Amino acid sequence: MRLTSPLYALYARRLRQRLAGGPLPAHVGLIMDGNRRWARQMGLASPSLGHKFGAEHVEHVLGWCEGLGIKHVTVYVCSTENLRRRGDTEVTFLMKLIEQVVTDKLARPDARWQVHIAGTLDVLPDDTARALKTAVETTRDCPTDAHVTLAIGYGGRQEVVDALRELLHESAASGQSPADLAERLTVDDIARHLYTAGQPDPDLVIRTSGEQRMSNFLLWQSAYSELYFCEAYWPAFREVDFLRAVRSFGDRRRRFGQ
Repeated sequence: MRLTSPLYALYARRLRQRLAGGPLPAHVGLIMDGNRRWARQMGLASPSLGHKFGAEHVEHVLGWCEGLGIKHVTVYVCSTENLRRRGDTEVTFLMKLIEQVVTDKLARPDARWQVHIAGTLDVLPDDTARALKTAVETTRDCPTDAHVTLAIGYGGRQEVVDALRELLHESAASGQSPADLAERLTVDDIARHLYTAGQPDPDLVIRTSGEQRMSNFLLWQSAYSELYFCEAYWPAFREVDFLRAVRSFGDRRRRFGQ
């Protein structure tokens, strides 16, 4: 049976009440999947329009996180594979959409989220890279201590490669040999060269659309993350879906590999 608006609001309120005082993720990773399939399901003229609704939906989800006091969110916006394998028309549409949403929704003087970028800006169009850099600078002094990381032009494997490359250059510059580095290398050495250096690892990773895979997202950082897969396509991802994911997180006993 379809929920009416009052029933939906009541259910959402009860979910929030249940979460109050319980364990919450400090950092949530979001794999926004299913934009094009949602557009087809809705009969839209172009599947790419699903990206538009999906991009605009990020602001709503950040509001839900803010309401629960979740201070770190990483959003998988665009992978390196997306840039290589999608058609030029779709990629151009997506890049312009990212520029618009970042400029209008995130890079504002009254921003409530400090913007960070994870990925390789060199693979993006100049205008897109410029908009992202502007968002980072504009929100640098955001007073809320809330952080949103946009994973764009991102690949988890490439991130580890880039971290190791930087570490090797750093070691060589200090006069150490590769053998010296190999002898003393630790997990923390690599972590401090990741795109997300200085940020906590995600406690919970949510993927929409029913797909159950990580798709090269935060492979290093999500080693001990709790995973939650939701059937809803990203543009149709509701607050109750989000609250259920957080509820599932609170019901689990985290083992951290033990």
